[in-house]
Amino acid sequence: MLNGLNVGLIVIFIGLYGMTRTKNSLKLLMCLSIMGSGVILLFVSLGYIPGAVAPIADSGSQMVDPLPQSVMVTAIVIDLATVALGLAMVHYLYETYHTLNFDRILKKEEMKDDN
Repeated sequence: MLNGLNVGLIVIFIGLYGMTRTKNSLKLLMCLSIMGSGVILLFVSLGYIPGAVAPIADSGSQMVDPLPQSVMVTAIVIDLATVALGLAMVHYLYETYHTLNFDRILKKEEMKDDN
């Protein structure tokens, strides 16, 4: 049965697989963002309790833990900043080397060092 925990783990592993298989820096950044989304889904799902109410209610019933949701708001902002910085770095790499492939960038660096 698929729930938030299982889907979160699947998304994390999809991002991890993509990061290990690509040589393109833009695709690497996309896979990193996918992994971040999986982590957020996983932690939000950890705090979910079926049938529970929000912690702001004064009822005596079971309440949902608010900590994972509040921490994940911070994680969303950090993920956004990471992607923005990564896009700036990808843009710099493309402007400098006219490619996004890591192998070609390293080959061009070796050619510069030889001269």
